[in-house]
Amino acid sequence: MTTLLERDAQSWRDLGGLATAEEIVQQPAVWRALAGVLAAEGKRVAEFLGPCLDDPRQRVILTGAGSSAYVGEIAAAELNARCAADVRALATTSLLTHHELYLDPAAPTLLVSFARSGDSPESLAAVNLVRQVVPGARFLHITCNAAGSLATRAGGDPAACVLLMPPASCDRGFAMTSSFTCMLLAALSVLGRHDDAGARMERLAQLGERALADWAAPLARLAQRPAQRVVYLGSGPLEALAREAALKILELTGGRILALAESPLGFRHGPKSVLDEHSQVILFASSKPLARRYDDDLLAELRRDGIAADVLTVGHGGDFAAEAPAWSDAWLAPLWLLMAQQYALQQSARLQLRPDNPFAGGTVNRVVQGVTIHDHAA
Repeated sequence: MTTLLERDAQSWRDLGGLATAEEIVQQPAVWRALAGVLAAEGKRVAEFLGPCLDDPRQRVILTGAGSSAYVGEIAAAELNARCAADVRALATTSLLTHHELYLDPAAPTLLVSFARSGDSPESLAAVNLVRQVVPGARFLHITCNAAGSLATRAGGDPAACVLLMPPASCDRGFAMTSSFTCMLLAALSVLGRHDDAGARMERLAQLGERALADWAAPLARLAQRPAQRVVYLGSGPLEALAREAALKILELTGGRILALAESPLGFRHGPKSVLDEHSQVILFASSKPLARRYDDDLLAELRRDGIAADVLTVGHGGDFAAEAPAWSDAWLAPLWLLMAQQYALQQSARLQLRPDNPFAGGTVNRVVQGVTIHDHAA
């Protein structure tokens, strides 16, 4: 019988977590499929983008809500450094409430929307808002659902371009896993204009397969230790990765385990007070040597303090490591996220919360509900 993250498929089915487990494990295969999508669709997307990324006047806004917003936050700084355009990450949840702070009707604007389902009311409203406020704005939808409203409403619109992720990336489970890493790699490839994107994804897939095999047993053991609080730390793009990792714990444990995300330097400025003997600290180690020195300083301090139950690292030379190439933190983020996704899943299973739908009462939903969109001009 095939073992899937230290359990067989029937065990995950009985626990209500088979879809999530499969979607975590399938990610290397989905990344390879994405390389094929980009090989087929890259020219079309590049033609739509034209020279806009080389225009210093151009604004590129990476947007989404929840996990989809963190996709943009991880990618933004790297893309901004590679483009003459002004690239920034801005959640739809901020854009809808304070658009006047972020939108300039006179500035050429490209709104890049990340969406698993494409049916989030904030995603659809953000597109409508930008269309109304910024004449001539254009839209790139990076989405996992061909049948979602974001994709279908763009049909025939010359100002919009839809880049569909491989079908398997449209997670069936509650938490975003395949969808998150797939959309992140697509953004880095297309907007970063990497000629070697296909080779990079193949290398990541190989590393991911090895990491999934090597980390499964120790992560299953780690998750058997009860934790009341989990702190994820990361610097630069990895701070946004820490937010996504913390959200996975909150989502998959139904909020029973509280999670916090912070930068290593920022952690001392108050958030460190959260630590106690029931706390788990996990730091994503940066690929940047200077940042790693700051990482190491805090790790030494936390271990010296001896307050937290565990202080672990993911990444270069860490407790959960891989022989990763000398790439940026943004490109390596999908690899390190495999650890956090597994840990959250295993904690959910320990708590017997049915990971594919930890909110059976419907208080939190796979596609957000209950949002009233108000007229921005009112």
